[in-house]
Amino acid sequence: MKTILWAMMASLSLSGSAVAQDVDAVIAAAERSFDRMPAVEQVDVIAGRCGADGEVNRFVAYCTSQNTIFLTATGPTAAYQLAHVYGHAVQVRHGVADVALRTIRANRDKEAALRMDVTRMVECIAGVILHRAGSGAMDLTQMFAQEPFTGSHWGRDPLARGPIVTLGLRERNRWLNKGLSAGDPAACDTGEFPATLVQDAFRR
Repeated sequence: MKTILWAMMASLSLSGSAVAQDVDAVIAAAERSFDRMPAVEQVDVIAGRCGADGEVNRFVAYCTSQNTIFLTATGPTAAYQLAHVYGHAVQVRHGVADVALRTIRANRDKEAALRMDVTRMVECIAGVILHRAGSGAMDLTQMFAQEPFTGSHWGRDPLARGPIVTLGLRERNRWLNKGLSAGDPAACDTGEFPATLVQDAFRR
């Protein structure tokens, strides 16, 4: 149902485009792979939704309070950007985010490294979803001039700028392509955070 709803909205502004097809394929792959995935709404502006201010990512944001992804991206990176926030949604909906938060609170001296590991898993899950959507290998170093997703792009209402997490484009690319190559969240174990909960939730 969510896929059909997106397709109807997308046809208004992206009719017949490869971008609309790619985005729709990512939505279908995410819903086929995991339950309780967020609805996707194509919007003109994200600021003002879920309490987001102008500092929140202007291309895509995941509101956990509404379990909704707001998407403005329409270019060649749209499928990846959507898959990335789906990675966060998988972590939130299937317990990984709770484990990560408890671990971070208990180890404030390692907070930066732990948040980086959470992000590595997000990129890997995004790769798994993209694999199931039929995507080939991606090169984020060619797709982006600067590292994406270092600022606020997911969380509860009100969305606001959260911790800045920087991996670097090459590291993000490495973990994204681990998931893309494997097509299975077993590849997403980071060491600090096992992929067990994601594997248990994954529908093959």
